[in-house]
Amino acid sequence: MSSYLNGSFINVLLSCIFFALSPGPDNIYVLSVSIVEGFKYALFTILGLMTGCLIHTLFLSLGFSIIINQNDTLFFIIKILGGFYLLYLAFKVYTNRNGVLLAEINTDKNLLKYYSRGITMNLLNPKVSLFFLALFPTFLFTNSFSTELQFIILGAIFVIISFLVFSVIALLSSYFRSFLITNPKSTSFLKWIQFIVLVSLGIFVLFQKK
Repeated sequence: MSSYLNGSFINVLLSCIFFALSPGPDNIYVLSVSIVEGFKYALFTILGLMTGCLIHTLFLSLGFSIIINQNDTLFFIIKILGGFYLLYLAFKVYTNRNGVLLAEINTDKNLLKYYSRGITMNLLNPKVSLFFLALFPTFLFTNSFSTELQFIILGAIFVIISFLVFSVIALLSSYFRSFLITNPKSTSFLKWIQFIVLVSLGIFVLFQKK
């Protein structure tokens, strides 16, 4: 039994690391925020994304993810909201004279906006719930705990590992930003990086399928 649990736990860890490193809307957005705005803003974005993952885990344990999976209309509505939210952020970048989003004044209020944006982006991507619904049942590790409790434990493990991986990505990419800001033309360049990333992610979410 102990060896089974150890093997299952290792499989969970490896799978979480693999999926956190795999290119997707969340880590690509974190990468762009870190390059454009800096590590501090990326960190609050990550915290928001991970909060969203915890909420998705709660959805899974309560059975909401199954409802999303079985209801094509609900999936479509959430997907449309998520896609257009990203395109709205892209529009804000495009119309911002400063070239970057929410970069006017470095205040705690703006940091909280990045946190809330991370939550919103994650919750408006229905594929996250469906991803958990497909992944977590394969890693149930004991009959001693309820399925719901095991989902919560697995979700917490996924969030911790994803937070660490995303933070490393943000930290490394923030060093690239230090080279860009020394260039007088970097503001325009950073603006277009963020704009292209947001438009691409918006289109990706709009056209994704179950």
